[in-house]
Amino acid sequence: MGWAMVLSGQALAGEYHLTIAEKRVDIGGEPQTAILADDGLPGPTLHWREGEDVVLHIENRLSEPTSIHWHGIELPYRMDGVPGISFEGIAPGARFSYRFPVKQNGTYWYHGHSGMQEQQGLFGALIIDPAQPQPAADRDYVVLLSDWPQADPYRTLARLKKQSDYYNFQKRTVGDFFADIERLGLRETLSDRLAWGEMRMDPTDLADVNGSTYRFLVNGRTPQMAQHFLFKPGERVRLRFINASAMTYFDVRMPGLTMQVIAADGQNLQPLNVNAFRIAVAETYDVIVQPQAEQAYSIFAEAMDRSGYAHASLSPRADWLAPVPPPTPRTLLTLADMGGAHAGHAAQGDNHLEHAEHAEHAEHAEHAEHAEHAEHGGHASQAGENLEAVKPAAEHAAHAGHHHAAMPPEIPSYQTLDYRDLRAETATPLGKPAREIELRLTGDMRRYIWSFDDVKYAHAEPIRVKLGQVVRFRYVNQTMMNHPIHIHGLWQYLDIGAGAYNPKKHVVNVRPGTTAVVDVPADAVGEWAFHCHLLYHMDTGMFRKLIVEAPDRE
Repeated sequence: MGWAMVLSGQALAGEYHLTIAEKRVDIGGEPQTAILADDGLPGPTLHWREGEDVVLHIENRLSEPTSIHWHGIELPYRMDGVPGISFEGIAPGARFSYRFPVKQNGTYWYHGHSGMQEQQGLFGALIIDPAQPQPAADRDYVVLLSDWPQADPYRTLARLKKQSDYYNFQKRTVGDFFADIERLGLRETLSDRLAWGEMRMDPTDLADVNGSTYRFLVNGRTPQMAQHFLFKPGERVRLRFINASAMTYFDVRMPGLTMQVIAADGQNLQPLNVNAFRIAVAETYDVIVQPQAEQAYSIFAEAMDRSGYAHASLSPRADWLAPVPPPTPRTLLTLADMGGAHAGHAAQGDNHLEHAEHAEHAEHAEHAEHAEHAEHGGHASQAGENLEAVKPAAEHAAHAGHHHAAMPPEIPSYQTLDYRDLRAETATPLGKPAREIELRLTGDMRRYIWSFDDVKYAHAEPIRVKLGQVVRFRYVNQTMMNHPIHIHGLWQYLDIGAGAYNPKKHVVNVRPGTTAVVDVPADAVGEWAFHCHLLYHMDTGMFRKLIVEAPDRE
């Protein structure tokens, strides 16, 4: 990657060159063809500065069209990089130049938005330094998580369309059936099996595609390839976690260390301490850790369905590697996870993000509430559902008090990260929404078709809103899967009852059988992609076009 810095008025202008091409890569002894930016898996980390103008020249050396989407970046919609919506794509042998001012800072990423290229390796980290200097950590590392397919992703999708549970190798057995009879009784066990059978599902269906077809990577490296990051005891280390997976959610923990979460999706938060967090596809989290001992610490990211893991070491020496911690138990879906109903009939009022249920979280300053929360080990989590492996925060503090002592005492601590505990660093009053739009997240597992409101993208009309409106979206998940919902070009303020301190996100995960409410300021004219960020869900129809129109002239 070549780049140059020249003066452009009062701003610095960064000029970058990226080449998209095929390359044979060897992941764990299995050479495969990847589609890469500048021959890298992941692509090069791009460093920008808030306030500069960037120009990115992309050359396509593939035999098929390509594109790059700058995920979470505020820009003119023609620069957003979605073929068929914001531009025509980059033809084979052609070049395209993206040009836009950088209006933000934080941790983001970029990825292909053509075919399965994102899954085939076309992604990389994007770090934007703030215009005004902020307190820096002693070390600053990108921890980019991804799922590498061991098979052609087009073939994988074709298999899912023929048999949606093709990759579920953790199905319950006859032995499990008799164990459930002993535990629950015959009638309840039969009722449970009939209900799941009616939904054509299994309680182990936590993910469509799992470790049977994926290798899980940190910065392009398998656990056996021993990715490591260096530190000196006592240093503050910033880890920028990015989930660049096509389909995999990860549960992240670092045994022996508390992680202080300071940003989500590039946006600063009021800090909070956690022992573990779940990171949905396409989300980013920035955390600070401050290891005191001269030992290697594990960075352990388990796939949500426990079918595999990514692993790296935070170590004082390059030749010290942290052992892989014991896996956490596999969890099963329950009928309660389905909203207490069969697939497609989850009640929108029976969810984890309704105002009445979250009134107790409305005042972030109530430290007594947070202390009680920590004492009881946290609550069920929109972001960290069924994360059972770590000790409650109070117990962890008793065994590792020196780690907590390094953190300011007023920062609340939780066992696992929960959306409901996120508070923006600064207030953003949005005003009353001008309109409300309900979108049902729908799917047919038998045919492996995903959609909004039971309408595939090919048959759907665009959603149209007016520039300057605040639009409230209600995402009603009527499926058995998590869905990370992403709106290009616009921000989603997740309504958790925190008023002006509701967290600002570019991806909002919606758990099975729940409803999430977001307020979206329509502050950028253009045609924007609006979709589930699970690649196979987006590809099969869970996608919309959102058009922000200029107000009618009087």
